[in-house]
Amino acid sequence: MPALSAFLPAGFDPQRPITLIAGQGVYPQLVAAAIRRAKIPLRLVAFEEETPPELIASFPESERRVLLVGQLGKMLRALEDFNAGYALMAGQITPRRLFKGLHPDLKATKILLTLKRRNAETIFGAIASEITALGVTLLDARAFLDDQLATAGVMTGRKFPIDSEYVDHGIHIARECARLDIGQGCVVRKGTVLAVEAFEGTDEMLRRAGALKADDALFVKTVKARQDYRFDVPCFGLRTLETMREAGLKAAALEAGRVIMLDRPAVIAQAKTWGISLLGFE
Repeated sequence: MPALSAFLPAGFDPQRPITLIAGQGVYPQLVAAAIRRAKIPLRLVAFEEETPPELIASFPESERRVLLVGQLGKMLRALEDFNAGYALMAGQITPRRLFKGLHPDLKATKILLTLKRRNAETIFGAIASEITALGVTLLDARAFLDDQLATAGVMTGRKFPIDSEYVDHGIHIARECARLDIGQGCVVRKGTVLAVEAFEGTDEMLRRAGALKADDALFVKTVKARQDYRFDVPCFGLRTLETMREAGLKAAALEAGRVIMLDRPAVIAQAKTWGISLLGFE
């Protein structure tokens, strides 16, 4: 029997239920489909105005909980009710909810008061600790999506249009931004930094870079040196590809084995159609 995923922990028990903690987009849908194909028991924690309604509807009422963003106590109780052996976080929660639109219950409020810095990493790190304290193993969020990861080399075929020295420069800038906890992406052009990703997210950064109308620009997506893949996996999907096209960007470099390409076959096919080159680097 082939291994379920290279990102599962040693001793993983496929008989124990996984609770999918699902945010936006196709990412949690891909994860749910992969877990179901593996015939592993699956439950769902979803969030109002975030989780795709079709994903919620695919679970019986007894196997799902729909919460407001910030209801941590209810989420932890759901894990206990589901007798979850594992949990997996997939899909973004709208970043602005960290400041507006959050509905913290007593458990969440207590955690927020202990944090000196409030950003996605500290908040989700604290949530991860609470989940682990229940005896639930929080899985690497790349689990079951091994075939969706960026791979080394030019994934769209043909020669990559950006010279290697400029690719190396972009990788260096992106990794430095990640090290400083600014963001995990940047856009460069022939040794010049056009834009770096910050709290506004990838798409807004790409639009800012595109406004400069610079040809030969390169988008680079990387990870932190000490990335916590349980709740922070960089993604590149059709929406980002569409934003690149609108911004006039024709090349992207993605860290191989670490960046998830959401619906990889569709992304590569569409990139070829639009003349966008995709490179995987190590």
